[in-house]
Amino acid sequence: MGLSMKFNLVLIPLSALGVWVSGYSTHKLLEQNAREEVLLNARIMMEMAQSIRRYTVDEVRPLLTSRMKNTFLPQAVSAYAATKSFEGIRGAYPEYTYKEAALNPTNPIDRATDWETDAIKYFVHNPNEPEIVGERDALTGNMLFIARPIRIENPGCLTCHSTPAKAPAPMIARYGDDNGFGWQLNEVVGAQVVSIPMTTPLDRANHAFLSFMSRLVGLFLILVSVGNLMLYFIVIRPVNRMTKMADQMSKGQDAPVMEVRGNDQIASLGHSFNRMRLSISSAMQLLEQTMDSEKPSNRLAPPATMDGNEEGIARN
Repeated sequence: MGLSMKFNLVLIPLSALGVWVSGYSTHKLLEQNAREEVLLNARIMMEMAQSIRRYTVDEVRPLLTSRMKNTFLPQAVSAYAATKSFEGIRGAYPEYTYKEAALNPTNPIDRATDWETDAIKYFVHNPNEPEIVGERDALTGNMLFIARPIRIENPGCLTCHSTPAKAPAPMIARYGDDNGFGWQLNEVVGAQVVSIPMTTPLDRANHAFLSFMSRLVGLFLILVSVGNLMLYFIVIRPVNRMTKMADQMSKGQDAPVMEVRGNDQIASLGHSFNRMRLSISSAMQLLEQTMDSEKPSNRLAPPATMDGNEEGIARN
């Protein structure tokens, strides 16, 4: 297994893990930001409703009280004013809703649905809770809602909601005497509910997530490619050249001087390799010279001359 393969076996899994961790944390962060954006809009709508209710009670109702002796004017009712005001918002944002849901409303259109009933009962059993935030499924997608309790804290409200006998005749003529009565002081009778769709913010978050991930994956691919190129030019190619030179030297062949650039560890190795090459070359030359000097002479010795005694011996 080559060095490049080992390098990629480490780098690619680590890069994939980094992409996954970054993607997971980014997706959670974008979803959280989208939810906080929706929640902020819902709180703004709720505060607008509260402001309209206060304005109706403090400014509008006193002006209409004298006219309500013979005719019931719903404009003097704070719940009606808040609900009617938000109908204008629904013209531009039809999926945004505001409702003052009640278990026993005077106007039947304000009757709580199943999930709104659950919210009201939660406030009944948890009187110290100022609001609840939740999500629910709707035909248009996931919806985030804020609910706040409607509690009878003003005794003046019981004039219209205690018994039909005490209620204004114009109100009875308009809504009848079957609903909206029997309320008690400090009783939770309903809930203000603001619902805002999460589809659009989540779609924006998902689009941002995909855009971020595509750039992140591209960045990691570039880093892996650059890392492989650097590994090849800085490590693998010099090592391959040294390997080829060492192979030539092991076969007794003369190897050229290796060109070394830089001051890093690979350059130091190259300088050491060149010194080793020079030392081996010098040692080989010295060895050859020594072997040449120790070779026996191939020339024949001249014949020996015989003296007188040797000639006599030869005759005998």
